[in-house]
Amino acid sequence: MTPKTEESSGPCLAERITGALVGAAVGDALGGPVEGYSPDQILQRHGGRVHGIVGPWNGDAWRTARPIAPYHKGDGHVTDDTLLTHALVRVYERVRDHLDAYAIADHLVPDLMTNPRWIPELEADALPLQRVFLAEKWLVARLHYGHVDPREAGVGNIVNCGAAMYMAPVGLVNAADPRAAYTEALDVAGAHQSSYGREAAGVLAAAVASACAPGATPDSVVSTCLSLAKDGTRVAIERVCEVAARYTDFESALSPLREAVTPYDTVGPDYRQPSLGARRPSRLHAIEELPVALGMVLVARGDYRQAVLGAVNYGRDCDSIATMAGALAGALGSPVPEDWSKAVAEASRLDLWAPPRALTEVTREIHARDVHRRRAHEAAFTALEGRPCSD
Repeated sequence: MTPKTEESSGPCLAERITGALVGAAVGDALGGPVEGYSPDQILQRHGGRVHGIVGPWNGDAWRTARPIAPYHKGDGHVTDDTLLTHALVRVYERVRDHLDAYAIADHLVPDLMTNPRWIPELEADALPLQRVFLAEKWLVARLHYGHVDPREAGVGNIVNCGAAMYMAPVGLVNAADPRAAYTEALDVAGAHQSSYGREAAGVLAAAVASACAPGATPDSVVSTCLSLAKDGTRVAIERVCEVAARYTDFESALSPLREAVTPYDTVGPDYRQPSLGARRPSRLHAIEELPVALGMVLVARGDYRQAVLGAVNYGRDCDSIATMAGALAGALGSPVPEDWSKAVAEASRLDLWAPPRALTEVTREIHARDVHRRRAHEAAFTALEGRPCSD
């Protein structure tokens, strides 16, 4: 492990990558069992706020209560957010360089289709494709069966957080270089999403990259996001974070954050009954999850436990909100509670620390390659400048 110096105080690269990926998985597992419900419903169901791992919303009837989603959400099980995040890490392991939309077609899609893995919510070995939801199955339909240009395959999919929810590895590979993370994530996400769904993937990657910078704070991460985000995504982040700055506890922030994001969210007040205009392309709107995740990290002042619990108790798409908030707080260096991470790893039968180790190794390789490429370009440019212009 690289030793810390006075100039690079704070967690090192490996620690930030571990914090982000483990933090994302734990947030995902905590949010899964209350996904789709309101803060009031969560309060009533659990007799108070959720403060850790809880069981399925419908108890032992989890398999049949919602036939469209017969998944064992709860009891420490990660969801498709983590399955896809780990799948993207495996793509980086294979390519060992920066990714683009073609890497998704060439590597991620075959991985989803051909490699059975333990799926915690199915309590069985199965293809990841059999667990991911409809917006993610789109990847296989368009890229494998439709042979669509990978850079355009996301057009036509529902516009949601499907790509953003697993984009943290792009930010980590581009640690401390948010603009590069934003650009790479937009390319990668083009295979999956369009419009503000794709934009959110770019901004989330930039936020994670920014959180990895020495001395980063929640405020500096939000400032980076605002410098890069476009259209409704930028305005939604600005409005939500303006409100978040007024609060220091998630309980009092739950309703104000929802009110702040409402004008930009297309889903509407009933998360399980989306409005007619829900999830359609627009330059005026944003996904709900990213602004709220950033808001919760601000409310918590970067503290992992409080940011994730705020995201979880917000309800609605709270597994993805908590995944994003967990990745950001972990990348900032706030420790993931050990009792949570161990319980999630055991319940999900996953080694949550193997993907961070692999991605750290790959990230160092990519950085060395970037330095070589940059120096080659600098030498070529210097040579060009040193030559007299022809008449």
